[in-house]
Amino acid sequence: MESCIVKTPLGFAKLEGDEHGLSSLTVLNNNIATSDIIPEILEDGVRQLEEYFNGERTDFSLNLNPQGTDFQKRVWNALLAIPYGKTTSYLQLSKDLGDVKAIRAVANANGKNPLWIIVPCHRVIGSDGSLTGYAGGLHRKQWLIEHESPYKQQSLF
Repeated sequence: MESCIVKTPLGFAKLEGDEHGLSSLTVLNNNIATSDIIPEILEDGVRQLEEYFNGERTDFSLNLNPQGTDFQKRVWNALLAIPYGKTTSYLQLSKDLGDVKAIRAVANANGKNPLWIIVPCHRVIGSDGSLTGYAGGLHRKQWLIEHESPYKQQSLF
């Protein structure tokens, strides 16, 4: 397993993967030295992540290899279907997966997503439109939703 640390607008991010694909992308809560050398196997992931943050990419085309249960992988695959700049609710995601009663299990699987940003768990919000739960913190979830919004808030000053 190869890994690297890169700086993003949300903080330092750690990418991990191997020849089977990217298995993890997490934003760290502490400052850490960035990697001097990006492993070749992670170069495309780093490049696409930079393009995303620069507003040049709306979806990712990477081999993904997250580790999880079959149910978690079903949820993560459903997250990939949420379009850039759009959100859905945990309830709707449960319905999309065919079991409205699985809302807590869906929310739990969403929270265990190891590929933040790339598998867009930040696009899932409460049924009332509120920001709810995000392993990286609600301030990051808010930033990502605003970053993807077609309606950019302009500064008055």
